[in-house]
Amino acid sequence: MAEPIDPAELEQLIGAHSAALELFAAQWTTLPEDCVQEAFVRLAGQVPPPDQPLPWLYRVVRNRAISLRRAAERRRRRESEAAAQRPQWFVATRWSAAELQEVTEALAAIDAQLREVLVARIWGGLSFEQLAAVLAVSTSTAHRRYEAGLLRLRERLGVPWTQARTMSATN
Repeated sequence: MAEPIDPAELEQLIGAHSAALELFAAQWTTLPEDCVQEAFVRLAGQVPPPDQPLPWLYRVVRNRAISLRRAAERRRRRESEAAAQRPQWFVATRWSAAELQEVTEALAAIDAQLREVLVARIWGGLSFEQLAAVLAVSTSTAHRRYEAGLLRLRERLGVPWTQARTMSATN
């Protein structure tokens, strides 16, 4: 029965060639270390091992790096398409497109716990009691998160307290 590669030979290959293999993989992917590690793991499991392990390693590393690049490109494409199709946070209002974009970016930049309270309260119209039930927190915690979220949003937008109070009351 055939035997796997000798551990001493595997160790020698890793020491002598892993850096060059990473450089080789970096032509196609931002994860060259993963490609090299996967290639050595596959080599350790090959029974019988390839007659010429070095060219075999280069082929495996190249194929894996190209696959990772293609997967990353597909993921970017899907994410771009999904982002283009996602509904806007705001419906057409008296605000300009630039103002809507600024508010959207400001909301996206604040903590998720605060953002969810703001969106549910201001645009969803939920009461603090309803927010507390949704978030499984006390009413006072929901109110504190709302106030903290308004403060962060005002800071991001550079809006003084009186304007922010008017903004939240009118929407």
